Amino acid sequence: MRELSALKEEVEFWQKFYQRINEALELAQLEEESLRPELTQELDTFDVILARRELDAMLSGPHDRGDALLAIHAGAGGTDSQDWADMLQRMYLRWAEAKGFDTDVLDMSEGEEAGIKSVTIAVSGRYAFGYLKSEKGVHRLVRLSPYDAAHRRHTSFALVEVLPQVDDVAEIVINSDDLRIDVYRSAGAGGQNVQKNMTAVRITHLPTGLVVTCQNERSQTQNRENAMRVLRARLLEILEREKAEEIAELRGEYTKAEWGSQIRSYVLHPYQMVKDHRTEHEVGNAQSVLNGNLDSLIEAYLRENVGNGK
Repeated sequence: MRELSALKEEVEFWQKFYQRINEALELAQLEEESLRPELTQELDTFDVILARRELDAMLSGPHDRGDALLAIHAGAGGTDSQDWADMLQRMYLRWAEAKGFDTDVLDMSEGEEAGIKSVTIAVSGRYAFGYLKSEKGVHRLVRLSPYDAAHRRHTSFALVEVLPQVDDVAEIVINSDDLRIDVYRSAGAGGQNVQKNMTAVRITHLPTGLVVTCQNERSQTQNRENAMRVLRARLLEILEREKAEEIAELRGEYTKAEWGSQIRSYVLHPYQMVKDHRTEHEVGNAQSVLNGNLDSLIEAYLRENVGNGK
């Protein structure tokens, strides 16, 4: 039903767009000089719509049209890296809001002094995974540290994971006997934020050793459901990675993926710049990017990688 609804929406869009083009052509044929500004504005709008649809057409992967799970993990570097992970969370939440996507923080582990150690966010909306998949990898920040008494320049790292949300995939079979489920009290910042009841859930998938936690909902049942959503997504990622590695090995091109070098650098000192190392695309206004203006970086990645299966 979800796929049918998406296809119906697609057909209705093109039917309306076709009608809009015909109406513009009819106005153009009148050759009225007073209509020229209106027609020029309409043509500009057509260019914007078609550019967006061209980008959407690049998102043809099996999960590109669906929802995403976004996980951010602070790297080594203590408080600075935890603050950097928090900055990335804010950046992606702002980007999602501008796109009209719904977000739900499923789990968060706060830092001791500031920032966060990790966070898992459900991002829901058409093409959410297709756009966000370009963000997967290590993100590097260079700035004058607000946590260094000498105010020296620090480099911080954070890992961003992007997984497709999967409700029910035939290949993913989770046997209840393979799960160990623990419940505990949610950890918070203290005071009223700490749950008195055992609502937080930790699920361990014994065959793979995967551990998933969720504690942001007040209900143990909701946290369990959210934890299962994350577990299914991680198991699907393992399955698809194994398939890709098997094909790559047969082709003789397989190299193991490591935590590795950064995909993108955000420099705030001594100059401002954001550079994606995969596409060489640069943005001079780093603060704008950190405020959620990611589209040019995402589009550059998609345009460079269209058709190669990435």
